Amino acid sequence: MTLTSTPAPTVKGSGGDDGRASRRPAFLSGVGGQNISLIGALLVVLALFGVLNDNYLSLSNMQVIAEAATITGLLAIVQTVVIICGGLDISVGSQVGVASVVSAMVFTTTGSGAFLGMAAAVGVGLLVGAVNGVVIVYGRVNPTIATLAGLAAYKGLAQLLSDGRAQGYVLNNDVFVFLGRGKIAGLPVMVWILVVVAVTVHLLLKYTDIGRNLYAIGGNDTAARLAGISINKYLICVYTLIGAVAAIAGILLTARTGSGQPVSGSEGLELKAITAAALGGAALKGGKGGIGGTLLAVALLGCLENGLTVQGINTFWQNVAQGALLVIAVVIQQRRSGERAVGLPH
Repeated sequence: MTLTSTPAPTVKGSGGDDGRASRRPAFLSGVGGQNISLIGALLVVLALFGVLNDNYLSLSNMQVIAEAATITGLLAIVQTVVIICGGLDISVGSQVGVASVVSAMVFTTTGSGAFLGMAAAVGVGLLVGAVNGVVIVYGRVNPTIATLAGLAAYKGLAQLLSDGRAQGYVLNNDVFVFLGRGKIAGLPVMVWILVVVAVTVHLLLKYTDIGRNLYAIGGNDTAARLAGISINKYLICVYTLIGAVAAIAGILLTARTGSGQPVSGSEGLELKAITAAALGGAALKGGKGGIGGTLLAVALLGCLENGLTVQGINTFWQNVAQGALLVIAVVIQQRRSGERAVGLPH
């Protein structure tokens, strides 16, 4: 399936801030108000937990945070893409679980090496992503409902394949060990994978007709259709991309934990991914967002989660914090958009 590169109609605010950016100082004009706020919040979190715990800012703990945030980061990147074009995918966590189980089970049962297990996981990821896209486009199902169904279905599939238990043992294989625990130039391999995916998607969104078309679809799908953009193909390809990246995240989960995980390690990832995308400036109505802001939000969430854990705070409070941050992000978006509050006069 190929995407056409039809030049997109101009969409106000696509990929960044509106005209208010021109009134900022020159050295801040390329950063964006949303990103400046995230950088400020990140520095506050680092300073706070650094004061509370001497080891929090250590290099080893920063690497722990980076590794833990990698899977969330991968999902947040593709979640940003689908939100930009006006969609949503709530099933990404379950897709990670399916891919994790498949990669471990194929590796351990066939004895053919790590690459066959990884290829099988990516193949399954592409399939479930494409299924989501086809249901949404040709079944005319709302993306939230379609992927909510996928959340339950793929979680059930992962549990059926694995009988609800962790599957296989992969840390006797050099490839899985390298992915889960190896380093390149002092940085974990997992982080390098996140960087490669982030840079690739950023370049795609910012410097290609395909990226401009995605912003156009989310900003005004009617105008995009009249401009000759094949919206159906774009949506199916975007959801297929999500499946592929979720599969990569599932493989990394397997490598990090040493076995295929049907639920543990993947449950709740959809909330983290959506929260990071929204905090990073992706407008939930589509047409706006960027990878830089999303990565800053992923870093903020990772540092906050690690800080709460280091301080021995009940993990249930982490869920409360994530929910609160998502609400705050949406409220800020609504205020900036100038929309009137639901049920209230102007």
